[in-house]
This record gives sequence, C-alpha cells and structure tokens, in this order.
Amino acid sequence: MINVAASSTSLMLSPKKYDVFLSFRGEDTRDNITSHLCEALNQKKVETYIDYKLEKGEGIGPSLIQAIEESHVSVVIFSENYASSKWCLDEIVKIMECKKDRGQIVIPVFYKIDPSHVRKQTGTYGEWFAKHELDLMSHSSQIRVFNWRSALTEAANLAGWDFQTYRYI
Repeated sequence: MINVAASSTSLMLSPKKYDVFLSFRGEDTRDNITSHLCEALNQKKVETYIDYKLEKGEGIGPSLIQAIEESHVSVVIFSENYASSKWCLDEIVKIMECKKDRGQIVIPVFYKIDPSHVRKQTGTYGEWFAKHELDLMSHSSQIRVFNWRSALTEAANLAGWDFQTYRYI
C-alpha cells in the first residue's frame, strides 16, 4: 500500500482499488508479455486491473477511466501498434494526467519497439499518427492529437524497461 503524506495543500485523492493498471494494445501483447506480467503480479498478490475485468454490458470508456484513477501504478506496455488504437492513446493521456494530478506512478515498458519511436512518434508510431491526423481534421481533433503526442513523449521520457536491451543477470 502506498502511503500519501498529508499536507495543508494535499489534493482530495480518490480511494485506490487497484495496485496496478495495465495499459496495452491487446492484439500485440495480450497473449504474451501482458498475460505473463499479469500472472506474475497476481501470484505476488498484487491487485491488477486488466480489461477482461470489465462487466458485460459495461461502458468501456468510463470503466477504464475509473480503473486508471483507482490505481496506484500504471504499467504501459508500448508495442509496435499501440499508437494504432485511439483508445490506447486516450488512455495514455489519462494516465499521464493521473501522474501529474494524483501522483500516480507510471512505468513504461517498451516491448519490441524502440523507445525513441514512442518519444518522437517515428517508425510505426509516425505512420499511425499520419493516419490519425488524416482521419481527425477538426480543431478539437487537432487538440486531441497534440495531447496524444505530448503524453507519449512524456511517458517515453520516464525510466522504464526496454525489452530490446534488457538482459538477465
């Protein structure tokens, strides 16, 4: 359990239901790194939120936003096609907001993707952003794309794990 020191300027924090929220692109990682990480966390009795905990008929957006807000830590598994999903991009924006506003810990994991591609939106990330920008031409959509880019850059600048360079000791 994470201890938050009280101060005269402390924010009203929502109660935390989960230790860890997992953010990932299902098609890329659900049946490999994500399922292995989730199982390892569960074995250690770490209360982990993963999207299969959604109730049938439950709205996906509000439920996931609530789960992010109710988590101490978000682990973001960046993969080759993470940026293909507008929902994943909205999710990283919310996660980075919770880091700033609620002190949530964010741990990036770069799975088969160069961290600089996430940071600078190059490679497949650049390709997906080019498609999103064509799809989203309105002013409000441009703000949304700007927020996605900012959140990705900020998250990729955090200390995390790069599975291209990680080696067992």
